[in-house]
Amino acid sequence: MTELWLMFSAAFLAATLLPGGSEFLLVALLNDNKSFWEALLIMATIGNTLGAITSYYLGYLGRFAISPEEMSKGKYKHGMDLIQRYGYWALLLAWVPIIGDLLCLFAGWMRLAFFPSVLMIFIGKLARYFAIVMLVWYW
Repeated sequence: MTELWLMFSAAFLAATLLPGGSEFLLVALLNDNKSFWEALLIMATIGNTLGAITSYYLGYLGRFAISPEEMSKGKYKHGMDLIQRYGYWALLLAWVPIIGDLLCLFAGWMRLAFFPSVLMIFIGKLARYFAIVMLVWYW
């Protein structure tokens, strides 16, 4: 049970704007005991998705602090262009380190529909963790 809570916590924190990764912990826990891979997969995915929702909500609140003109220039331009071009489908890339956190933040800032956004975030993160589990399982 401690392993699952640890996995959830690490995945949650890794999905926020804080630095860190949960993949190494997942691999270590799987190498220790492969029999509960399903529970680890679920906890990692849910924790990481909830962390991304936190970033989405921070972006939603950030709209009060940063003007649209500021967001459409400079360092934010590429992420904003991705969200404007692909909408919530861009959130399938929410699992990508650094970029994914910003995509979630921008999605909230742009007030993309919440449930389709969460669904895309969940699918992307589930696919990433499932790929890691399969690599460990068959390696």
